[in-house]
Amino acid sequence: MHVRKLTSGFAAALALTLSLMGGQAVADPSADADRALAARVVTYDASGSAEFRSAVDRGAAIWNESVDAVELRPAAAGQRANIRVLADDGWPRALTTSLGNGTVYIGRQAVDQGYNTIRISAHELGHILGLPDRKPGPCSSLMSGSSAGTACTNPYPDTAEKAEVEGNFGGAFARTAGAVPLNVMIVD
Repeated sequence: MHVRKLTSGFAAALALTLSLMGGQAVADPSADADRALAARVVTYDASGSAEFRSAVDRGAAIWNESVDAVELRPAAAGQRANIRVLADDGWPRALTTSLGNGTVYIGRQAVDQGYNTIRISAHELGHILGLPDRKPGPCSSLMSGSSAGTACTNPYPDTAEKAEVEGNFGGAFARTAGAVPLNVMIVD
């Protein structure tokens, strides 16, 4: 969670600097800020993702590096996951049941056509995080999906996509009108 780490580090450095300069050091306010900014944890089960397991883990890690309001974590043994990730021979798709919940299918059809597995994973997880497809679109937009072509390997959300997920999970903003509808299959 990049913003919280930066805030905590800055506050600690400031307190140390003030104490070394003879100023009065105060309690670290970032501890309260960290609690207030605690990310919503969304778990995923990639045990059914077959050969795409590492791509799924990397896709989740990319979202964790990109946003603060939600954190994707592998489900613990015996824990029911919010997201189930499966490999199949069809086209990649996501079935959302509610914000942060659903099933992702990493389809071999797109992989066989040359699409990047990490981009597919991050894109489909983006649907579960409330993002719709934005086709056609440039490679810089993760949610442009397959419309960016097989040469596009960018697995990172752009600034607007990050902000939308922050709004979906941060509570500071209402869900945007363009958010992905729930209880529908999104076939990319």
